[in-house]
Amino acid sequence: MENEKVKNYVKKRYGKIAKTNQSCCSSSCCESSLKDISQIIGYTKKDLEDIPVESSLGLGCGNPVALAGLKKGEVVLDLGSGAGIDVFLASKRVGNTGRVIGVDMTEEMIKKAEKVAIERNYKNVEFRLGEIESLPIEDELIDVVISNCVINLCPNKNKAFREIFRVLKQNGRLMVSDLVTKGDLPQEVRKSFDAWAGCIGGALQKNNYLRIIRDVGFSGVKIVSEVPYTIEVSEELKGKILSISVEAYKPKTVFSY
Repeated sequence: MENEKVKNYVKKRYGKIAKTNQSCCSSSCCESSLKDISQIIGYTKKDLEDIPVESSLGLGCGNPVALAGLKKGEVVLDLGSGAGIDVFLASKRVGNTGRVIGVDMTEEMIKKAEKVAIERNYKNVEFRLGEIESLPIEDELIDVVISNCVINLCPNKNKAFREIFRVLKQNGRLMVSDLVTKGDLPQEVRKSFDAWAGCIGGALQKNNYLRIIRDVGFSGVKIVSEVPYTIEVSEELKGKILSISVEAYKPKTVFSY
């Protein structure tokens, strides 16, 4: 599949979600069901009470903010920030002396998140339009990179993780929740635009996903959470899709990549 066609399809899908607040396939999605989905994914009731309701679209496959051990004053980057749920959660953890940047390639999502941030008076957040494979972020600016079920949407995951490595400070850390596979997926799934936009078609086998992170130069790569993923998964794929959260560190001393 051509990378640009995949990206354009994904942008269109998530642009529609931003406008309609409907993240599932059914047209009957509503606020209450989105909250239910968010809790199934891993957000607590308190998490959802602490953020603007408009930022929770029932997307994701984990809760990286809960696992990242964020500290006051840290600079955090959220990849594929969507309507801002993890940005707003992280903003409370890093406090007024910290900063959270959300990057998303869908203009409608950026506009939605910015509107919420202004209306709710979030002072320590910002949103930037851009792609993970070419981040609009300076070298070694970031203390912590988080992401929630988005890197699987990148056609070039090697390039995505190299960009993450570039923007992290030395000894900076990565905490991503993402979908991976257990075994091979059918070719018809790999070639389906809908499967790509649904975070399944582009998912890598678990060992390959971890290998890329290590090959880029990260150390201390480990899975801190792993569960079967079952939301809107077909009978054919049940048991083959895993939701994992991965921690890794950029070494203190590194050569230019």
